[in-house]
Amino acid sequence: MFLRFSLMLALLAQLGAQNPPPAAPVDVAPGGVFRLPPANPLPPEAEPAPKVEEPKKPVMEYLGKPIQIPFACTEEMMSAFGMSCTDEQPCRIFSEISGFQPLGDKLFLTGNIHDGASTMFSLLLASSDRGRTWTEPVERIKSAGLDRVYFFDLEAGWISGHTLQAIPRDPFYMVTTDGGKTWRNRPVFSEPRIGAIERFWFESRKSGSMLMDRVQGAGAGGRYERYETMTGGESWTIREVSSKPLQLKGAREVVANPDWRLRADSASHAHTIENREAGRWRKVTAFSVDVGECKPNFQLLTQPPGPPEAETAPATPPPPRIPARPAAPRKP
Repeated sequence: MFLRFSLMLALLAQLGAQNPPPAAPVDVAPGGVFRLPPANPLPPEAEPAPKVEEPKKPVMEYLGKPIQIPFACTEEMMSAFGMSCTDEQPCRIFSEISGFQPLGDKLFLTGNIHDGASTMFSLLLASSDRGRTWTEPVERIKSAGLDRVYFFDLEAGWISGHTLQAIPRDPFYMVTTDGGKTWRNRPVFSEPRIGAIERFWFESRKSGSMLMDRVQGAGAGGRYERYETMTGGESWTIREVSSKPLQLKGAREVVANPDWRLRADSASHAHTIENREAGRWRKVTAFSVDVGECKPNFQLLTQPPGPPEAETAPATPPPPRIPARPAAPRKP
């Protein structure tokens, strides 16, 4: 018995020597130093969320005929702008182009959409292929118009604008630092104010100045104001107030590119952009002055259906007739 137990112990020891238990993983650092794995290892990093692609903006392509700027009128628009449109006499909607700036192969147009009586929306059109295709890189701003476009270099640019009501108010800038791919709306004032940007100038990507015309409602200080910025138009500081028109110190007159021009074509009722090549002007693109129309979206009312007819109960069948029993014969 004892001999059998000893043999079993020897056999188990031999098996343990042949198959030792796996060793714990170790981390070997430079220099031969062994580090034990941490008791509480960090959880694996979460996978980054998939990028959500922005919806592509509609592309307008010039195919020889003036491009019609997309516009869809709604009942809310007609109510907001006090438009009296009828189905027989719809309100016509027009485009106005007030600014044009070529920048290499890029072209920028600024203006507004209006109904002849009031400004409805701002308008910014951009092309990156010398006018063949166009997009609107920013959302339209209600009751606003965009004016002058100025680029300091191929990346930093500004567009002046303001709200167009009975008198201009709430001036602002559209600012870009990537050559017009994206724009930021930067108001000049933090509170509502009457006034319009008369002129502006940038001597660097950060330093600039502008002249403000208060038009009406100016205080005792005067109608004209001069502002400066050291933040690329993100914020402005007032420097001078006067009752007489002011001048921008050190500003140079911006010379328009002589090989590009924007003109109104009365024959086609369009805004036309032309480029001069070998001494001859060639039409590059054109936008129709007519944008669309507004009219009520009435729906014809049909005569309402009458009340449902009352269902008649099915007639009750008469009870079955029981044949009379024949009379018993009488006995004689």
